[in-house]
Amino acid sequence: MFGLKRLIIPGVDKRLLARDATKMLPDPSRRRFLAGGASLGALTLLTGCDVVDQVSAEKLLVQISKFNDAVQAAIFDPEQLAPSFPESAITRPFPFNAFYSLDEAPRVDGDQYRLEISGLVGDKSSWSLAQLAQLPQQTQITRHVCVEGWSAIGSWTGVPLREFLQRIGADLRANYVWFRCADGYTSPIDMPTALHPQTQITLGFDGTTLPRAYGYPIKIRIPTKLGFKNPKYVVSLEVTNDYKGGYWEDQGYNSFSGL
Repeated sequence: MFGLKRLIIPGVDKRLLARDATKMLPDPSRRRFLAGGASLGALTLLTGCDVVDQVSAEKLLVQISKFNDAVQAAIFDPEQLAPSFPESAITRPFPFNAFYSLDEAPRVDGDQYRLEISGLVGDKSSWSLAQLAQLPQQTQITRHVCVEGWSAIGSWTGVPLREFLQRIGADLRANYVWFRCADGYTSPIDMPTALHPQTQITLGFDGTTLPRAYGYPIKIRIPTKLGFKNPKYVVSLEVTNDYKGGYWEDQGYNSFSGL
């Protein structure tokens, strides 16, 4: 039996503490947590510890988030496809969404652009847009699901990421592919997701060059993940065994965040 750790603070209302602690979770996770009847008693059962102060509640929620990531990763089917849709279902106009306005979105010179490659790969040569465009491409019409509660369907054209990783001699046994973007955004994806047949280096949208609003010059389209796991304005790719965090992940969002 695990020993019980009890932190006693006079005047602490456990019900209010549970409510405040759940505010730390991203909205969808919080709704699921509360819908499940979360309470400090339930948290205590999960850890064998009495959770009676804000610090212990915060630490516990971090543990729960990591546990949630592990469970999602364990049940993820790397060959199960996300639903696809007919052209008639495409959302027009497709929404712009970022942590800034469209006027503040990066302006990247496509002629000068190079995708930088690093980490556990055999060939670290950078790639121009023209070189990427010469690779075999596929089009998918899939749904983008935002953590804020909305969704939209788009037509995306690009190079399957797993074929690109194979081409550059990436270690496909590595844990992560980590992306850095022109707007300072960063995000990791697990290798099974990187190798999913629908995960794509996107170069085009709805029959045209990928617009600036949706991530020009390239974005990583991952229809099996929530939208914030689909980085835009990507400038570098690193294959690594180290978890490097990400813009939203460092703020408490689950790293796996699968649909």
